[in-house]
Formats: sequence, structure tokens, C-alpha cells
Amino acid sequence: MTTPQTLLKVTGLKVAYGGIQAVKGASFEVRQGELVSLIGANGAGKTTTLKAVTGLQPMAAGQIEFMGKPIKGQGAWDLARQGLVMVPEGRGTFTRMSITENLLMGAYIRKDKEIEADIDKVFSTFPRLKERATQLAGTMSGGEQQMLAMGRALMARPKLLLLDEPSMGLSPIMVDKIFEVVDTIHKQGVTILLVEQNASRALSLANRGYVMESGEV
Repeated sequence: MTTPQTLLKVTGLKVAYGGIQAVKGASFEVRQGELVSLIGANGAGKTTTLKAVTGLQPMAAGQIEFMGKPIKGQGAWDLARQGLVMVPEGRGTFTRMSITENLLMGAYIRKDKEIEADIDKVFSTFPRLKERATQLAGTMSGGEQQMLAMGRALMARPKLLLLDEPSMGLSPIMVDKIFEVVDTIHKQGVTILLVEQNASRALSLANRGYVMESGEV
């Protein structure tokens, strides 16, 4: 049996804010086809790790490889073009743009003719978005905006999708829906690194998990 390709490999990652070391030598990997959970309490260093992986936060030390190549120093826009796409904590939707316009922004790096077909695919995964296609993103509930942020990321056709605390601040019913959708996206063939405080739910979906505590795995 062939071992799946390692899409993301993080080795000895250290990240500091001023004199405070937020990540203290973390190492982990995500292989193609997996759903890997990175769990831990608030302040453990999970979000900082994702920011370093996606070029949003400078590394103090360590190595990050995506698809076998070092990516240190590359910007988030470069990495998105290569298929490394993140849904940030807090969702980050374009609030004064419609749902459809937000989805089109997810496809800004693409030049192919299948963008409309992919919007239809997102709408089939998130029927609630289809019902509100012309609605401004800023007028939607938190759960609906989370769905939109995930749908927008899928429009970039990610090789690896990073989800940062997708259930944060949502009602219990919407939390159930979001985890259901994460499972659906994974079963559609998308490789996922899921960062979550809700350990039991995250691990119930995952192939493997890593626990972060005080900046260490």
C-alpha cells in the first residue's frame, strides 16, 4: 500500500511576539487525504501556528514544508496560489459584499471556466447560502458567515484547507451543522487541518490529532 504524500510538514517551529515565545518548537505533519485535528486550550499557540504556516506571522526558527518544498518567507497570497488556504478565526467575510461576490473573491486566483460550476457545488454543500445568494454577508448570522468563509475557501480549490476555530461563538445547533459540513468536505476529498478548542468533536472527525499546550505539541 502506497503511503500518502505529506502535504504539510512543520519541524521545530518557534514563533515569538516581542519577548514572549508563543510557539516553542512545534512539529507535526498532515498527509494527503487526512483530516488532522490540532487541539488545545485558548492561548496554547494553535492560531499562531496557523499564521506562521500561512505566512501571516514570521517564524523565529524551524522549517515549514508544503508539498515537499520549504515555504518560509512566502506570503499568504503566494501560498493560496499553491493550494494552501486558510479560513481564519473570526471568519473574515467581506461584509459589504453579497454571498455570491464573496465566493467569487475566493476564486480570484483562478482563470479557468469552471468557477460558476464550483459556485453551484458550494451552494449544494451549503443550501442556506444559495437561499441568500444576493444578501450582504454582514447581515448574516455568525454560523452563516462561517459557512460562507468555508465556501469561499473551497472556491480556491485548496490542496490543504486550514480551519481555525470554525465552531467558536456559535450556537449548539450551528456547531453541529458546522462539524457536519467539515465532515462532508473531507469526504469530498479535501485534506483538512482543523484547529479547535472543542476537542471531543474535533477528534471524532479526525484521522489523527495533535495536542498543543503552552506552545508545544
